[in-house]
Amino acid sequence: MAVPSETPRDTLVTFLPHRLNRQPVVVRGLTADELWICAGLSAAAGFALGLPLAWFTHSIAMVPTLIVAGIALGVFIGGGFLRAQKRGRPDTWLYRQLQWRLALRHPALAALLGGQRLITRSGYWTTRRNADRGAP
Repeated sequence: MAVPSETPRDTLVTFLPHRLNRQPVVVRGLTADELWICAGLSAAAGFALGLPLAWFTHSIAMVPTLIVAGIALGVFIGGGFLRAQKRGRPDTWLYRQLQWRLALRHPALAALLGGQRLITRSGYWTTRRNADRGAP
């Protein structure tokens, strides 16, 4: 019976690819989900600014113009800000940070978005051991 020789090195995976499950960076350090959130919030801000300006100038074209300008500025400025905030932190940091802030400020809304699973207690933690007692 023939003993199989060593398998060639080319057929073996000698490393564990740890970045396969991460979302790819799309624009200015933002993933696709973060880009949609940033663009959506920027578009809402542009719409909110465009309505009064359209009424004041009697030109309905101000609304879509400010929406597009808001998205451009929001992705440019917001992308740089979020990239600086995320630097050196885990991939899920941004989402957990948003959940934590919602859980502290709006508990009813946080219950709908999964924020009730977060630990929001502040204070000293203890193991309930007493230093006076000896070890068993």
